[in-house]
Amino acid sequence: MCGIFAYLNYMTPKSRAEVLELLVNGLKRLEYRGYDSTGVAIDGPNSKDVVMIKSVGKVKVLEDAIAKTCTGKEFDEPITTHVGISHTRWATHGVPCEKNSHPQRSDFDNSFVVVHNGIITNYKDVKTYLETRGYEFESDTDTEVIAKLVHHLWKKHQGYSFRELVEQAIQQLEGAFAIALKSKYFPGECVASRRGSPLLVGIKTKTRLATDHIPILYGKDDKKQQSEQEHRPYVQNRDLSVLPRSESTSEFLPMEQKEVEYFFASDASAVIEHTNRVIYLEDDDVAAVRDGGLSIHRLKKSTDDPHAREITTLKMEIQQIMKGNYDYFMLKEIFEQPESVVNTMRGRVRFDTNTIVLGGIKDYIPEIKRCRRLMLIGCGTSYHSAVATRQLLEELTELPVMIELASDFLDRNTPIFRDDVCFFISQSGETADTLMALRYCKQRGALIVGITNTVGSSICRESHCGVHINAGPEIGVASTKAYTSQFISLVMFGLVMSEDRLSLQQRRLEIIHGLSNLADQIRQVLKLDSKVQELAKDLYQHKSLLIMGRGYNFATCMEGALKVKELTYMHSEGIMAGELKHGPLALVDDSMPVLMIVLRDPVYVKCMNALQQVTSRKGCPIIICEEGDEETKAFCSRSLEIPRTVDCLQGILTVIPMQLLSYHIAVLRGCDVDCPRNLAKSVTVE
Repeated sequence: MCGIFAYLNYMTPKSRAEVLELLVNGLKRLEYRGYDSTGVAIDGPNSKDVVMIKSVGKVKVLEDAIAKTCTGKEFDEPITTHVGISHTRWATHGVPCEKNSHPQRSDFDNSFVVVHNGIITNYKDVKTYLETRGYEFESDTDTEVIAKLVHHLWKKHQGYSFRELVEQAIQQLEGAFAIALKSKYFPGECVASRRGSPLLVGIKTKTRLATDHIPILYGKDDKKQQSEQEHRPYVQNRDLSVLPRSESTSEFLPMEQKEVEYFFASDASAVIEHTNRVIYLEDDDVAAVRDGGLSIHRLKKSTDDPHAREITTLKMEIQQIMKGNYDYFMLKEIFEQPESVVNTMRGRVRFDTNTIVLGGIKDYIPEIKRCRRLMLIGCGTSYHSAVATRQLLEELTELPVMIELASDFLDRNTPIFRDDVCFFISQSGETADTLMALRYCKQRGALIVGITNTVGSSICRESHCGVHINAGPEIGVASTKAYTSQFISLVMFGLVMSEDRLSLQQRRLEIIHGLSNLADQIRQVLKLDSKVQELAKDLYQHKSLLIMGRGYNFATCMEGALKVKELTYMHSEGIMAGELKHGPLALVDDSMPVLMIVLRDPVYVKCMNALQQVTSRKGCPIIICEEGDEETKAFCSRSLEIPRTVDCLQGILTVIPMQLLSYHIAVLRGCDVDCPRNLAKSVTVE
């Protein structure tokens, strides 16, 4: 949720107009993270001023507002050093409106301004404390307390650096956040920090960096400092002016450059067009730029902390985050699936020797084979990928496989044992519920396996081992290619686990052969696009859609229903066909749209029974069946035929018509496909 993009140029002349263009373009790259309101803050023509422009709606509205207000010679004159921060919001506290948009400010003079992603859970206590000190609040957000708290500390501690003020402030905050701040009192400086929400720093220089690592700075007495941080002044009724100053006061700048540009962003997609050199911040890192130098400080020191943050070279290409000739990112990503599934298997599935190598978990396979049970944990689409592969994993591993919704997992205080293996599945690798469940399991000694699409994400870093699904950047909020790549990653894991089982060798060969044909079969399914579009014309005016199946295709029903709900705002339900007579059959009549998946697999006869039950109640189902299956097609007038594949891989082919159907219905209903209302791509708060 929410996107942060900040830019600082040092001894690199840029006009304010150029800085604004950079900020707006960065927000466009992050718009999938939130799009109900936007805002920017830059230095005004008078260097002592900070100008804020905020708007309700998408980035385009902000861009138009900037074009109207930021005109004149002063905006075209180059300045050597400048800091700009910007934000695209997905509302949590306060309705989308201009006063609730970010940046939020400390006072009417815009002395300190902040952009924030996450939720400050104790903001009411901090707000009450600040109100007793005379602060008046303008917005309904939790973010405003950050700016005002920093301002309060500045008034009490005039000798503190900008970084120290931010450090002192965030010690008083609870919850999850990523923040970036600028101040008119500290021109040319930017301070950023994170706890639970992603944030990275991009670095662009004209000369080669002297090092690929930025040292981490700590206080001299970490135990003393940590114990002092535990006191909350508003709880203890103490004034912040008595808080001890951190002993890590050195303004040592590990990386100094004569000409340098820094980019602070929630996601690498916002910086890749400028630089491929980034640092992923960890929880409680405070990154500060002053006089062109970047330093990274830690609030707390743990025994497993590294001594430096590595500068990572991104392998992403700018073309990967562009729409190309497609109208929407989602449509582009649906049609990228022949390539994305190959990328997921590349270097891992060796079709010449019929072997699978997963380097990220290779050393842990013996330990996994000795475990008590496997637990697959995720939210939304990631949860459905677990459901889709559960049956196969039980078959290939001969272990109990538990499927858990991360949002429910902690509510139940689920028992976890040291010999459990827990898989955490997340496209972004930052999903808040999934990440909290991961930490819960890790504290109890379970082996943690991450299945993510984002290198450097929190789940990726905090797992013991894992599989990067290599689906490529996914910009559309409704996940498509990440689902099929997660599906294949879990299938590959099952194949690795069964490589020494003689009784399963024939089954393994059958699955590997199915994987080898998958890309071509997906291309064949994508040719059904025009037929799916015609079906959408029959369905888009209905209020509900029932999607039924069983066995390996039940997950497709749930995922298809989720896509319809996300994109079209229609009611849709994925129903286990075996449960028809236990309630859902009451919904079936001649006006209720029903889509059924009936393939020639071990549950074919049972699915045919369900199909007959629907047609005998005057239902007119749309059928997804195998090519040439005339017997099944005879029960309905509308059908979509997909290629035949091994039963456990059917879900990859059957989900694609559902993705296309939800897309076309959304277009016909006039919905914003890439940015569904009330939703954002990366759910970094509970």
